Amino acid sequence: MKICVHGAGAWGTAVAVNAAARHEVTLWARDAAQADAISKARENTRYLPGLALPAPLAVRAGDIGQAHAGADLVIVATPMAALREQLVALRGCTAPVAWLCKGVEPARDATSFGLFAHEIWTQAAPDLIAGVLSGPSFAQEVAEGRPTALVAASPHAAVRDALVDAFHGPALRVYANEDIVGVEVGGAVKNVLAIATGLCDGLALGLNARAALITRGLAEMTRFGLALGARAETFMGLSGLGDLVLTSTGDLSRNRKVGLLLAQGRTLAQAVDSLGHVAEGVYCARTVVQRARGLGIEMPIAEGVVALLDGRVSPQDAVAALTGRDPVPESVQPGAAASPRQSS
Repeated sequence: MKICVHGAGAWGTAVAVNAAARHEVTLWARDAAQADAISKARENTRYLPGLALPAPLAVRAGDIGQAHAGADLVIVATPMAALREQLVALRGCTAPVAWLCKGVEPARDATSFGLFAHEIWTQAAPDLIAGVLSGPSFAQEVAEGRPTALVAASPHAAVRDALVDAFHGPALRVYANEDIVGVEVGGAVKNVLAIATGLCDGLALGLNARAALITRGLAEMTRFGLALGARAETFMGLSGLGDLVLTSTGDLSRNRKVGLLLAQGRTLAQAVDSLGHVAEGVYCARTVVQRARGLGIEMPIAEGVVALLDGRVSPQDAVAALTGRDPVPESVQPGAAASPRQSS
């Protein structure tokens, strides 16, 4: 296959390296200087230092509207904030298109809320045959060829098939899923919950507390997703439970690190500045809570994260608010209207 990967960050570089072993792959950077530096060094020193790029992998710079010419598959590997622009530039592209970003688009004004990637797609470029490649994965490990399993989600079989053909192999397993809503909800909400888990671990609350937080977080994620039209079984799979466990417990998780740093007394600005990468959970937490409220869904863990990020509560008070909640039955009908007896 001829594959165009647009976005030379950690994830874009990782999937390009993986696919270059079997396909003709071009990694497109956002500017010529970046592309030239990566090409000459044969290494992405900023985002994946120490990883040698395979010789067949070409690195170029240019507009995505020109870069996809003749491609069998186009991968958009930019942050969520840039996805709309990328999809607009791809209007008219006949090849399958898939994005890697997880989260929500920043709200355009105070009266609106952020959108998931599939909603941006519907607005910006509905003619595209498109979908998402998601699941529990750190870019560093994918680039190194470590065993990983991902989900190719799209309502279009052509997109799912193209992603499986491009990336499925001995180390990287790709599973098809039609439920793009559920896959994207899992990919966004797990980042918010990972901040909470990092906070829990940073305050040394113990492994029992971490397990409880992840489990109740999964219940929140599922309620929210079902209210948006997702399928329950999606949240028991790779893009739900799998990605939540990885992002909440893995030391490479940026969102978990934000929670750890906040627990240490760092400000949000200090925590974010220290990462060097985007932590999508910081930017999508408010939208998740806002949309959940509009749907009548309670998400107390996500609410606590937003209060913490806004500086309205201390790390200790955020945890106390969760542990001090009234007792509730564990068995909850996901997607039912929220009440004190139907919340995490």
